Amino acid sequence: MKGEFVLGGRAKAEYGMTLIMNPLSDSRRRLRKVLVFTAAYVIAATAGAIMAGNREFILYILVMVVLVPCLLAVHRRRPLTAGLLWGFSIWGLLHMSGGLLPIPGGWFREGSHAVLYNWWIFPGFLKYDQFVHAYGFGITTWLCWHVLSGTVCSADGTPLRPTPGIMVLCAAAGMGFGALNEVIEFMATRMLPDTNVGDYENTGWDLVFNLLGAAMAAVIIRWRHAARRQDALSRRPGTAA
Repeated sequence: MKGEFVLGGRAKAEYGMTLIMNPLSDSRRRLRKVLVFTAAYVIAATAGAIMAGNREFILYILVMVVLVPCLLAVHRRRPLTAGLLWGFSIWGLLHMSGGLLPIPGGWFREGSHAVLYNWWIFPGFLKYDQFVHAYGFGITTWLCWHVLSGTVCSADGTPLRPTPGIMVLCAAAGMGFGALNEVIEFMATRMLPDTNVGDYENTGWDLVFNLLGAAMAAVIIRWRHAARRQDALSRRPGTAA
């Protein structure tokens, strides 16, 4: 019995250590999968841009090379969820595909470059480029909330809640990063002779869809928080179902 008790205690100790170590191990495994996936398409996009002589897109790839370490630095300080990690990686894939993948001649497009970024998904209403802007800066707004809620608490010391004011702040931050993207695109037009950036109207629509994506993300975050709070209240003993 004594031997069994010691063995049982050791097993419990090992099980406890597994529970403690698993979250870190799972986080690293999750991050590794995202990094491998991201590196694979960045390498493929780099090779495609070089072979096609696409000098503009090489600049965009360099921006990705800068942004990925920045996200990793944020991840070390405030670990990102699986949804955020994969969300940003998919955004990068959409971005690379938009600038490099050709589209059939019969597809309705804008401009002379027959690539995904110029494809009208719904002619006159939604372009691939606009969809990517809304998606990307919606994800960026989610990131801003994730970091803010993990570093700041409410005045009474409770976890920060996604109030309308806080959500406006996060959406504004997401739109600010969208404006930075437009600055980078403007720099591309000054440095390179032939780009697919678009004109002033295109920039305006980019900003509009940045706003739509950021606003949608803010609404979804607030709705999810309210739904979780309601669910938690309904599970309390003595609360009517």
